[in-house]
Amino acid sequence: MPPLSSVSSQSYVKDPRNDGVEIYVNGAFFKREDAKVSIFDAGFVLGDGVWEGLRLIKGRLLAVNEHMDRLFEGANSIQLDLGFTKQGMIDEIWKCLRHNGMEDGAHIRLMVSRGLKSTPNQDPRFTVAGPTVVIVAEYKQPNPEIKKTGLKLMTSTIRCSTPDVFDLRLNSHSRLNFIQALIQAINMGADEALMLDTRGFVASCNSTNFFIIRGEELWTSTGSCCFNGITRKKAIHLWREAGLPVYEKDFTLAEVYGADEAFVTGTLGGITPVSMIDGRPVGKGEPGPMTARMNALYQAYITQ
Repeated sequence: MPPLSSVSSQSYVKDPRNDGVEIYVNGAFFKREDAKVSIFDAGFVLGDGVWEGLRLIKGRLLAVNEHMDRLFEGANSIQLDLGFTKQGMIDEIWKCLRHNGMEDGAHIRLMVSRGLKSTPNQDPRFTVAGPTVVIVAEYKQPNPEIKKTGLKLMTSTIRCSTPDVFDLRLNSHSRLNFIQALIQAINMGADEALMLDTRGFVASCNSTNFFIIRGEELWTSTGSCCFNGITRKKAIHLWREAGLPVYEKDFTLAEVYGADEAFVTGTLGGITPVSMIDGRPVGKGEPGPMTARMNALYQAYITQ
């Protein structure tokens, strides 16, 4: 097993309030140690389900409509009836937040599986109950130390899949290939994995979307083989809105190595700088001014 590390775009500041937070499971609430699903649940058996990660900031669920659109689109693609309308699902999230007295600084993991099965197998026709809905709301703030130092990435040998193999626009529970890529990176002394598409162009990281900056130009992949990131879309929009050029294009590792700056985007971490890739410093090897500008634009958006 790889060594444990707190350096990750998903790392956060430990908050003792989470010890008392109760978990929503199919409309009921349980203490953390008592929240359980069946070993016959389709999500446990084979990762059959979809999920979303959301943030609560000053009484507002950030980009909640975009998250619901992505959740329901993913569920529809695997013919999973979520059992709620979009507004109904939002109401359940708020039920969980109000039950725990949360108003700010929370991260919510909404997970839906196909539900209980009569036996552990792949066939969805063996499902015997409706979907399993779990909502985990926790007090989480991104680790500020990572913003100061930046992430170290390593290019994985594991490729991001094309839509005909597995469409990454589907926010599925199945994440084994990305976990493998991350383990490779950790074993090589990096924090996270940079991943290419099947043609060798830069696609994504193992849990976040990847950007480089060359001059004032912001580059990211075409979107064909990367996560359908909501923070990714917002970063692109904010940069363009500021009158700066954005290119969604194919680019290679050689062009990454020549970048001035790099960063990744994700729901919890927002804008997280990258300082090193494959043992090479990115630019000066520290978070740069253009990444700071991007982060300032994003912080203004989430706190408006």
